[in-house]
Amino acid sequence: MKFPRSRRPRRPLLVPAVLAAVAALAPGALAAAPTGLPAPDSGLNLLVVGIDSRKGLTAAEKERFRLGGKECDCTDVMMLVHVSAGNDRVDVVSLPRDSLTSFPDRHRDRRTGKLHTAHQAKINGAWSEGGSAFAVETVESMTGLPVHRYLEIDFRRFMDTVDRVDGGVPICTEKALKDPATGIDLQPGTKPVGGGEALQYVRSRKADGQMDFGRIRKQHTFVVNTLERLREDVLHHPGRLKDLAETLRGTGATARGITAPELVRLAWRLRNLRPDRTEFATVPVRGFHPVIAGVGSTVAWDEEGAAEVFRRLREDRPLPAADEVAPSQVSAATYRPAPGASLICP
Repeated sequence: MKFPRSRRPRRPLLVPAVLAAVAALAPGALAAAPTGLPAPDSGLNLLVVGIDSRKGLTAAEKERFRLGGKECDCTDVMMLVHVSAGNDRVDVVSLPRDSLTSFPDRHRDRRTGKLHTAHQAKINGAWSEGGSAFAVETVESMTGLPVHRYLEIDFRRFMDTVDRVDGGVPICTEKALKDPATGIDLQPGTKPVGGGEALQYVRSRKADGQMDFGRIRKQHTFVVNTLERLREDVLHHPGRLKDLAETLRGTGATARGITAPELVRLAWRLRNLRPDRTEFATVPVRGFHPVIAGVGSTVAWDEEGAAEVFRRLREDRPLPAADEVAPSQVSAATYRPAPGASLICP
């Protein structure tokens, strides 16, 4: 099944969150837009994370969508979103959850209050040990970029947000995808999905042999297609926009958390952005480190390639092209920036 294409002019695809794409088109958005969102000369950076949390899920949902495993209490998804100072470009760089980092001495565990000594860890463990504030600090330390705003989404809010899109969100694949861990079983083609199956899709890492790198590309594809469905459907219903925004944003307090009014203002700034001015990539990766005791298997960034990516963002310039970064030792991890328009399902 394929969704009919709208005859309305195509609007821009944006991503720090679905709300940013829809709020600017709600009646009265400009009048209500606040001025508090930072507008740095070198662009605005937002950290968007997905939390591996089963809180609020029913037993039936856990069984149906293969969510009964032990939650990691960590950030399963990390996307750094850069909005150019001229509001004419959006670049999204995913940070693999197993990226090796080092936590500093005497950082405080948010769960126990304990002060930790310096130790090596995976980047997704920063949230576990220090909450949103420590996750932000860790990303700033690894990238050299300031994080101006932060948004986190758990499984419950992800599923509920997708379920508010009438007819579901299309996902597509050229080859059959079957993952025994998440239960996803897709035949070639395009298929609309609701929140539970969407979660299976964006969590799948065993369906195509591409590990976390394939999963990241699925996440990029899903984000773009969600925004496209909203453009065709939800954007034109103010009441539904409000419900969607409240569902996605939630009520939890986070460090540097972006607010709904700030997202409205951001969307207004980006109202004229063309689809070909958005780009999605994964930070350049060299390969894998040897297994580290107490940490496990970890991803090694390509230091030169990663430095170039973050230097471009720091200077508010487009991401480097694929041929400007050395290939990874792991073919699935090779740096391949993709324009947002190229990820829309047929």
